[in-house]
Amino acid sequence: MSTAPKSIDAPTTAATDPLSLIDVDHVHFYVGNAKQAAYFYAHTFGFQIEQVSDLTTGSRDRASYLLTQGNIRIILSTPLTKDHPAAEELKKYGDGVKDIALTVFDAEKAFERAVSNGAEVEYEPDTLSDEYGSVTAAAIKTYGRVTHTFISRTGAYDLPNVKKGGRMSPAFTKTDTPLNEYNKQHPCGLKYVDHLVGNVEEGKMNHWVQWYESVLEFKMFKHFDDKDISTEYSALMSKVMASGNNLIKMPINEPAEGKKKSQIQEYLEWHDMTPGVQHMALRTDDELHSVAELRRRGVDFLMLPDAYYEKVWDRVNTTLREHGHEPVKENHERIRDLGILVDSDDEGYLLQLFTKPLQDRPTLFFEIISRRGSQSFGKGNFKALFEALEFEQERRGNL
Repeated sequence: MSTAPKSIDAPTTAATDPLSLIDVDHVHFYVGNAKQAAYFYAHTFGFQIEQVSDLTTGSRDRASYLLTQGNIRIILSTPLTKDHPAAEELKKYGDGVKDIALTVFDAEKAFERAVSNGAEVEYEPDTLSDEYGSVTAAAIKTYGRVTHTFISRTGAYDLPNVKKGGRMSPAFTKTDTPLNEYNKQHPCGLKYVDHLVGNVEEGKMNHWVQWYESVLEFKMFKHFDDKDISTEYSALMSKVMASGNNLIKMPINEPAEGKKKSQIQEYLEWHDMTPGVQHMALRTDDELHSVAELRRRGVDFLMLPDAYYEKVWDRVNTTLREHGHEPVKENHERIRDLGILVDSDDEGYLLQLFTKPLQDRPTLFFEIISRRGSQSFGKGNFKALFEALEFEQERRGNL
């Protein structure tokens, strides 16, 4: 069953709304060594190392690698000089997400609208072009270190061509590695960016919710308070913001008062007390296959207590039956063996699992998620997930 986001009417929307978002163009990471990081993500998560921009292609200040899988595009960048802004950010924050780039119909108009709505400028519109087409980009600042870049594309660099493997921009050139063929033969099945979660300081969640409402003209999609997301020791609050067409979803988390330190506070303390992207959720149509392949490749996932599976099926399938849905079709024993979490609501169910941090600092991690109707975020799993996170925090000495 495909769960791809629905397409939107390009001509109509473009004519009426400069902030109509087409897609997550790419997610841009700053990393300490882009070449080595590219091989990590290719080997462990099955990404293709498709394109490069570095000294050999004329880039003198940074090296960047484009990784792709399905409709997911990640750019990894490393500064080549001490004066590049990424050098200071890496010192402060370590590897992590710098930019969530959004494809729009007209980057200049989207930028102008956002700025008129109150956005702070990161950089003005700039166009990179050659005889094949052009890419226009303009960026605004959002929470902490994070930016949003509006990107519009023409010619050979338009989004349909990029999705087919075309060059990302005139700055990139195609590349290849034996890992790419291996990954084609052993796919992980990751298809889309489902959502990206931001961690902000205590008391700042509503500020950034209002920012997304006013600047990007998002709306609130879901709301979870400390009664929903808590354990004996810690808690957080979260509001999920969504673009007008529901294609782009960005939950905003803040810590809530608890006996001990929440995962949000731990993130902030290891991120120079600066807000940033906590995790990126990657959608698959087959959770069991994806998690099995990722585990085989060495991905380190959170571990759940066996007691979780003693109660989950009654809870999940009762909710599904109450709302006229079929029970979970995937093999229950296999779900347990793979350590996958399951949740349901009035629209259906979902399967999800979270990695441990992807780098030595306990900051950024991935979520692997499959949706069978449910458009929620696993509310029924919050307690079990938090307890697993707290176990890891305690191992790190950060609870």
